[in-house]
Amino acid sequence: MTVIELIALCSGAAGVAGLVLAVVALVGTHRPPGPAAGAGPGLRRVWTGSGASRREQRRYQVLLGAAVVAGAVAFLLTGLPVVGLLVALAVPGVPWLFGVGRAEQRAGARIEAVGEWTRRLKDICGTGQGLQQAIVGTIATAPEEIQEEVRTLAARLQAGWLAKSALLAFADEIGDPVCDQVVAALILHLTDRGERLGDVLGSIAAAASAEVATRREVEAKRTQPRFAVRFLTGMTLAALAYALVNTEYIRPYRTPVGQLVMAVLGGAFVGLLVWVRSMSQPPRPARFLPAPDPDEVIA
Repeated sequence: MTVIELIALCSGAAGVAGLVLAVVALVGTHRPPGPAAGAGPGLRRVWTGSGASRREQRRYQVLLGAAVVAGAVAFLLTGLPVVGLLVALAVPGVPWLFGVGRAEQRAGARIEAVGEWTRRLKDICGTGQGLQQAIVGTIATAPEEIQEEVRTLAARLQAGWLAKSALLAFADEIGDPVCDQVVAALILHLTDRGERLGDVLGSIAAAASAEVATRREVEAKRTQPRFAVRFLTGMTLAALAYALVNTEYIRPYRTPVGQLVMAVLGGAFVGLLVWVRSMSQPPRPARFLPAPDPDEVIA
C-alpha cells in the first residue's frame, strides 16, 4: 500500500468516524419530558429521568463510541468499507445477542422484589400507619432491584403528587402486570378505605412468588436452544475473523462486486440472527393500568 493510499484510507475513516461520533454526541442529549405546567420545585426534582435510565443512556453512548472506533480500525486494517461496517455492527450486536435472557431474569428478579416489598408494606400498614407514611417507611428496607423506584415513589408523594398519579407512575416504571395488581389494590384502598388491604396485599405477594417460579421454569427450558445459537454464532464469527486476516481469502472482495456480495451475505447473517433471537423472546406481559396524566399529578 502506497503512502497516498494510506492517507486516503485514513482520511475516509476519520471522516466517517467523525460523522458518526457527531451523531453519538447528539444521542441522549435531549432533556427528559418536563413536569406539568404549574408544578412546584419539588415536583420538578422528582420528575421522570431515573438513575437507571441515565445509566442505560451512558451505556448506549459508550457502545456507539466503541462501535465507531472498532469499525474505523477494521477499515484501516483491511481497506474494505463493508468490513468496517460489519465490525461496527458487531460491537453492540454481540452483547445484544449473547445477553438474550438477561432481560427476563432481571424482570423476574424485579417481580420477586415487588412481592417482597408488598409484604413489607402490608406489615407496616398493619401497624395503623396511613398508606403514604407506610410507603415512605419502606424506603430503608426496599429490595435493591426496585429501590430506585420506591425512593422515587416516596419522593413524589412527599413533593405533593396525587397519590393515584404517583402510584401509576411507579407501576409504569416497573412495567409488569404483577405490579399493576399491587398498585390497583392501593388505588382502590385510597377511594374506599377498606380494612382488608393487608389480606389483599398478602394474596398479591403470594401470586407474585408463584409467577416468578413459573417464569423461571419457562426460562430454564429456553437455555439449551439459546446456548446452541450462541455457540454456532461464536464459531461463525471466529471463522470470519480468521478469513479476514487472510489476504488471499479476502482478495476477491476488494472489488465493488465483491463488496456488494459481502454486504448481502453479512446482511443475511445479521437478519438471520435477529430472526432467531426474536423467536426466543417471550411475549411481553400485557398491562392493564395506564400511564399517569402529566396534567393531573398535583392537586
